[in-house]
Amino acid sequence: MFFRIVGDSFARKPRRKALTALALALGMAVATATLSVAMDVGDRLAREFRSLGANLLVTPQADSLPLEIGGVDYRPVNAGAYLPEGELGKLKTIFWRNNIVGFAPFLEVPIEAQRPGGSAAGATTLIGTWYKYAVPVPDGTTFTTGVAATQPFWHVEGRWFDDGAEQCVVGAALARRAGIQAGDTVELRAQANSGAAGESSAKLRVTGILSTGGPEDEAVVAPLATAQKLSGHTGHYRRLLISALTKPEDEFARRDPRTMSGEEYDRWYCTAYISSIAYQVQQALPGVEARAIRRVAESEGRILTRVSALMWLVTLAALVAAALAVAATSATTVLERRSEIGLMKALGAGHALIGAFFLAEQVLLALLGGAAGYLLGVGLARLLGKSVFGVAPTERIILLPVILALAAAVALAGSLVPLRRAARFDPAPILRGE
Repeated sequence: MFFRIVGDSFARKPRRKALTALALALGMAVATATLSVAMDVGDRLAREFRSLGANLLVTPQADSLPLEIGGVDYRPVNAGAYLPEGELGKLKTIFWRNNIVGFAPFLEVPIEAQRPGGSAAGATTLIGTWYKYAVPVPDGTTFTTGVAATQPFWHVEGRWFDDGAEQCVVGAALARRAGIQAGDTVELRAQANSGAAGESSAKLRVTGILSTGGPEDEAVVAPLATAQKLSGHTGHYRRLLISALTKPEDEFARRDPRTMSGEEYDRWYCTAYISSIAYQVQQALPGVEARAIRRVAESEGRILTRVSALMWLVTLAALVAAALAVAATSATTVLERRSEIGLMKALGAGHALIGAFFLAEQVLLALLGGAAGYLLGVGLARLLGKSVFGVAPTERIILLPVILALAAAVALAGSLVPLRRAARFDPAPILRGE
């Protein structure tokens, strides 16, 4: 009997009910779109941020006091500690191995460069690294990495060198000063006071001119093996840059893991904080110190936090707007049905039955509006994703029950005030037509 009454009521005043369902549909469409984008925004932005460069720096724990100017290490080549190149594949065995986008080792060697024609180009630095190097992983696979992954903003006019070949790229400032062009051959000699124990010189073909806006513009960048030969440190490097997808840090992420309980440690370890990834890097590569490049990591964290907060704020605003629209239509419906409410009360209906009558109607409208809003929201999310990130967010069917539940909650929240008013109606004046 109750459901028949609800069904009859639902069939009346279809225009007003359509407006309620439309308000819910629009609110749920915005909520679906923003939730879809918000669930993907962290990963999408984290990948976009990797174009800004590496966010982790790895150096030897036992290293001597560094002497860096403009990011280039000017210590004698035989000073300080070195790290074994052969262990780098272990980075792809840590818990967050899939978040390691790339890594590149570096070895700086003070050199004197001789330009074409035999004239000296002056003292400079040879930076040995990888461009796209296949690193063997302990599980038998290989991982291709290098500055192509960690420093994608470095621009080369011409082309990069081939790892393992007698080739190099020359910094733009050095190339202008020395008159070096792509296709030339330069001779590099380890400086006499560098303490190098390897081969004293190497002839490399210039494959391109490098522009970074940093100290590399005054240097020669070549395969790591070339720098190792000139320095006499075959199979070793001095510092490592890692590019990793991370989650913005909060107060919990900054805590010392040694002070955490077992449960807290597991939660921290299994969250992609930059601090937890750095900790796992130190576990995989004994004898290293891994620390975040704060300027990059903190900027990423602030932007991710603000964008996520904006998405949730838009979602909340859409839900509040939908609740206000439902409240307005519910209030009008209650006023229009004063006579029905009065009659039901006169026949003995209690507040619970009257409330259930109206709430059942609102829930039905919420389910219809929520389903329609979900379908509209999926299309809106694709449009937003493609316009902002160039790719649509992942469709998650799990959002459908969430949206339906939100629609029901919004409908019920918007109906509370009108229902309280309906509960206070006195049937006698209503039935007398007052």
